[in-house]
Amino acid sequence: MWNHLPFDLLARIFSFLSPDSLARATTACKHWQTCAKACTSYTVPAELRPCQPPWFLAVHSRNRGLSCYVHNPALDRWHSLPLDFLPDPIRPIAPIGILLLYRPAISSPLQLALCNLFTRRYRLLPALNIPRTSPAVSVIGVDKTGDDALSSFRVYVAGGMSTATRGGTTYEPTMEMYDSRADEWQSLGRMPIEFAVRLTVWTPNESVYSDGFLYWMTSARAYSVMGFEVSTGLWKEVKVPKADRLEFAALVRRKGRLALVGGDCEGQACIWELGAGDEWVLVEMVPTELGRRFLGGKGNWFSTKCVGIDEAVYLYRDLESELLVWREVPEKGRWEWVWIEGCSCIKGEQVPKFRVKGMLLQPSLTPSYTL
Repeated sequence: MWNHLPFDLLARIFSFLSPDSLARATTACKHWQTCAKACTSYTVPAELRPCQPPWFLAVHSRNRGLSCYVHNPALDRWHSLPLDFLPDPIRPIAPIGILLLYRPAISSPLQLALCNLFTRRYRLLPALNIPRTSPAVSVIGVDKTGDDALSSFRVYVAGGMSTATRGGTTYEPTMEMYDSRADEWQSLGRMPIEFAVRLTVWTPNESVYSDGFLYWMTSARAYSVMGFEVSTGLWKEVKVPKADRLEFAALVRRKGRLALVGGDCEGQACIWELGAGDEWVLVEMVPTELGRRFLGGKGNWFSTKCVGIDEAVYLYRDLESELLVWREVPEKGRWEWVWIEGCSCIKGEQVPKFRVKGMLLQPSLTPSYTL
């Protein structure tokens, strides 16, 4: 049957496949290989796309290695993706649809760039208006067209260190915003100096956008959350539950709401959601037996990391160890805890064990207008 399908229909069918399934299809025959290459020009309407969960991306946290690793949850399979198409080692910052926002590891001051790990294309973003190092970075997708390759976005940069007028460096209490439609940076004015200091010194790149606010976690003495209202430019601080007892804490977006995941010194890990009046509401606890298995006898959460998307929350440590995932199961109408095997071997070859930075993205071979 497949041999008798028209070329355009077969290419259309291939456009629904995930990148790894598409790669296998290209090995069947030359005709399928040609169709597979042509299918990336087809734009599948959002309402017709199969519901595919995001892939977990793991990149070396210390800018080493020539590959990154991705897990396809539909097939429960790990893949190695070479990074030799990039001129420098990278530090990933955030996923933007099918793209990865990153910075070259050797760049100082900050230089941001975009790439598609599957099409192996990349480009640098324009330089910031004010050169700075170690600022907080956040992303907002502002125009979902139904086609990730055409959706626009904004990148926000806050704080950091810049060159002082009389030499040396100083904290930079300003914000800038990059608009992908204009392909340029715009100054958003000044911010409170105390917020600039905390975002520069005590904040990882991870951030969450929810209900008109950008949120960052800070870890000075005790954990707290910094919030920036995009429409007004106003800042606020949100207290964190068990702030002085948490061994790790991270912000994620769950079903459109801001959620906080944290593990305390008593061995418990909890998930809270931010409710009315900036009050945190406990929505889930990691089951005790799952927490013990995840920690593997270490007894603390210090090396734990977390990444989330609307329908799933991932807890992880390194590439080889198991991932503990709390995910939505729509057909059952509830959320469940599941395990994902770590990546220790691919195609019979041993994968070295190392600390990773994880994130979730939707893989695609579709060309993007931003690259």
